[in-house]
Amino acid sequence: MTTTVPAVMRALRVYARDDPGSLRYEEMAVPAVGIGDVLVEVAAASFTPTELGWPSTWVDRAGRDRGPAVPGHEVAGTVVALGYGTTGLAVGDEVYGITDWYRDGTLAEYVAIEARDLAPRPALLSDAEVAAVPMTGLTAWQALFTHGGLGDGQTVLIAGAGGGVGTTAVQLARQAGARVIGLGRAGSRDLVKSLGADEFVTDAASLAQSPGEVDVMFDLIGGELLQQCSSVVRRDGTAVSVVEPPPSRNGRGEDIRSRFFVVEPDRPQLIELARRIDTGQPRPVVGQVADLSDGARVWAAKRGDGIPGKVVLCPSR
Repeated sequence: MTTTVPAVMRALRVYARDDPGSLRYEEMAVPAVGIGDVLVEVAAASFTPTELGWPSTWVDRAGRDRGPAVPGHEVAGTVVALGYGTTGLAVGDEVYGITDWYRDGTLAEYVAIEARDLAPRPALLSDAEVAAVPMTGLTAWQALFTHGGLGDGQTVLIAGAGGGVGTTAVQLARQAGARVIGLGRAGSRDLVKSLGADEFVTDAASLAQSPGEVDVMFDLIGGELLQQCSSVVRRDGTAVSVVEPPPSRNGRGEDIRSRFFVVEPDRPQLIELARRIDTGQPRPVVGQVADLSDGARVWAAKRGDGIPGKVVLCPSR
């Protein structure tokens, strides 16, 4: 199978660090496909609201400036070209995954991605729903199971349970047989409970009245809230964060395991997530789907907490 790929595409590019107002929808060259890469025609893509401030958004792996950059790391689409030596995927494959942090991302009509960072997409979801899965699914999976070791019968506290990662984590934890406590804004209560949380709280300070009851704490917020939530982790339990390193002691001064991590692409985990999705769980929470050309406005709205769940952008065809 062959596909004609244009030389020029439309993309969303950012010109100023941590400034959604500097996002511009404009023409640029379709990215070159390197060794081990595939070129994906983007059906839908998503982003993390804070990524415009990440150092990796502005430099390559050698530390060289690469602005203006195309942000976004989550994609659903179709393989349209293979790089030299690429195996495991073929032109025409429908895939999903996350890109390397140090190269142009997915908020474009085409994106070049390492083939090993992609997997066959879930079959039962729309393009927009698929694009909401990779970052949220891998982050939740790695936090709960790779780093947290969560198992059947344990209790997990998820701080930030109403967001994209949090809602996925609630579902995965419930599916694993854990008792789930969600912490978030009051407006997220009904959503988080409907996804399987046993309890929902809005005030971390109230948790301190019952220290030592949580086996795993997964933090998506950081700061003082991370300190408060870590205080209720049982002795030898685990506090996991994607924001900053958690404390190594709980509220009783007992040792706990502290895990801080950055999510990594993982094809076997993507395959397992797709299998679970196609058998009923988890389901992504999509807050809004918009045209790629409207990306600057939607990004600013998401940064202002005006949109729950994941925001997904789709190129016009």
